[in-house]
Amino acid sequence: MSVPALPAALRVSRLRKTYKEVVAIDGLELEVRPGECFGLLGPNGAGKTTTIEICEGLTSADSGEVEVLGLDWSRHAGELRERLGIQLQETQLTEKLTVWETVRLFRSFFRQGPPAAEVIALVQLVEKRDARVGNLSGGQRQRLALACALVGDPHLLFLDEPTTGLDPQARRQVWDLIERFRRAGRTILLTTHYMDEAERLCDRVAIMDRGRMIAQGTPRELIASIGVEHLVEFSAAHGAVVDTRLLESLEGVHAVRSENGTVCLQVTELHRAVPALLDELGRQGVPLTELRTHSPTLEDVFVALTGRRLRDE
Repeated sequence: MSVPALPAALRVSRLRKTYKEVVAIDGLELEVRPGECFGLLGPNGAGKTTTIEICEGLTSADSGEVEVLGLDWSRHAGELRERLGIQLQETQLTEKLTVWETVRLFRSFFRQGPPAAEVIALVQLVEKRDARVGNLSGGQRQRLALACALVGDPHLLFLDEPTTGLDPQARRQVWDLIERFRRAGRTILLTTHYMDEAERLCDRVAIMDRGRMIAQGTPRELIASIGVEHLVEFSAAHGAVVDTRLLESLEGVHAVRSENGTVCLQVTELHRAVPALLDELGRQGVPLTELRTHSPTLEDVFVALTGRRLRDE
C-alpha cells in the first residue's frame, strides 16, 4: 500500500514580476518539499529576493500563483503569519533595545512559541542578553535576527542572504543554527550567492539567472550534470602567451576557459590531463606561476550554464 505524498510546503507557478522595464521574475516554477532546506542561488539581480518577498506576502506578483503551506495570502494572511519565520536580507532592529527586550517583543506577536529565554540560548546570545542591539557585532545581529524569526516556532522559515557580510566564524555559527532547525523536521527556503553555503546546507537547489530558473536538483546532481570530474587552473608568468586552442585537444580535457590571467580546464581524467598539460606548456615555453586542481562546485555549474562567474555580477 503506497503512502500518499505530503503536500508541498511551498508551490510557485508561472510567477512573474516586473519593475517598470525590468523583468525581475519571468515565469518561475518552484516547489519546496516539507522538511527540506531548499536553496535559491544566483548572482545579485537574479530575482531571488523578489521571489522570496512574494512568497512571504511582502510583495505582490504581477501574475502567477503562490501556495504556502497549502494556503494563499489573499485568504489566509493571518494564519500564514502565525506559521512562518522570516529573516530579511537586512533586518532593521531598534538599536536602543536589549537582546532580551527585542526577542520578547517579537515573541509577543505570536500566539505560541518557545519562551524568549529559550530562543536566546538557542542562538547563543545568553551572554549578550542585556546588551543593546546597537552594541552587537554583525554576526551577533544576524543571530538575533534569526532568533526573531524563530520565536513563533515556524513551520516554514524564510532566510534571505542570512550570512552576507559575516566573517567565517560567524557564518559557521549561523550555519549550525540552520542545520539544527532542519534536523527538527522544519522546512527552510534559503537565498544565497555563496555556493559553498548552498552545498553545505541545502537538500535541493534552484539556480536563478535574470529572473528564470536555469537548473534545479540536489547539489550533487547539478555538479554531475556538467560532465567533468575535476577543474585544473593555472597561471603563467607575466608576459607569457598561452595558445589555449592547443589545450582543448589534450587527452582528458573537456573544455578550456581563460579569464583574468588564469586558464581553467574542465577535465574528465585528471591523471591524463595534467601530464599532457605540462608537456604542452613546456613545448610552448610557458613558465607556470601557479597550478591547482579541485573538484567542481556549484560555482562551476553556474559558469558552465551562463559563461559568467557569480562574482562578476
